[in-house]
Order: sequence, then C-alpha cells, then structure tokens
Amino acid sequence: MIAKRERGKLERQIIASLTEACEQAKAEVPGFVWLTHCVDYQHFPESLVVIWVFDTDAHLASALKGDAKQRLHDFTASALAEAGVALDSIAQHIDFDSEQACQRAHGGDWQRRLRARSVRH
Repeated sequence: MIAKRERGKLERQIIASLTEACEQAKAEVPGFVWLTHCVDYQHFPESLVVIWVFDTDAHLASALKGDAKQRLHDFTASALAEAGVALDSIAQHIDFDSEQACQRAHGGDWQRRLRARSVRH
C-alpha cells in the first residue's frame, strides 16, 4: 500500500506522462480522442488500468486490428515507465472504449461508465 502523500505525487506523475502519450496518439492514431486511467491505490500497481477512448466503434475496431494497438501499448509502457511505474505485463493494464459505446450504454455519462467498470486487482 502507498502512503497518502506518495499517492498524490504518483498520481500527478502518471497524469503528466499519460497526457504526453495522449497527445502523441492523437497525432498518430485515427479516431483516437482521449484516455483516462483507473486505479485503486490499496492494490497498486495491479489495479491500474489505462483506457484509450476512440470516437467511433469503427475506429476502435480498426485500431485493434492494425499496428495502432501495438503503438498504444508502447505509448502506455513508455508513459508508465516515465512515471516510475513498473508492470510485468502491460497488456493486462490497458483497455479500449469508444464514445459511441458510452453513448449507447450510459447516455454519454463517462463518470457512470467508468464507475461501472470493475477495478482490477
């Protein structure tokens, strides 16, 4: 478990590194629009999940079939390493979603959609 003071510092580092990765991906990956992460610091780093969000289901499906998926894995690994987060298997800490899927299932309410996701431990 990470002390509360350390959590804040680590969270800021993760956000800064993922923001850089996000900007790179926007320039390189068609249909990618934003990312977020979910984490339960009582079960860190096992619970950390980075969610890459696409505008449409079609763009998401295309990215998952092509080289973009590996590129997003690389972006994630680099960002988390830069933040000082060491993970055994980056693929277990990455998820993908789309604005269309959120609109369909949760009326576009991302807060509700993210809360409904089960945090991994």
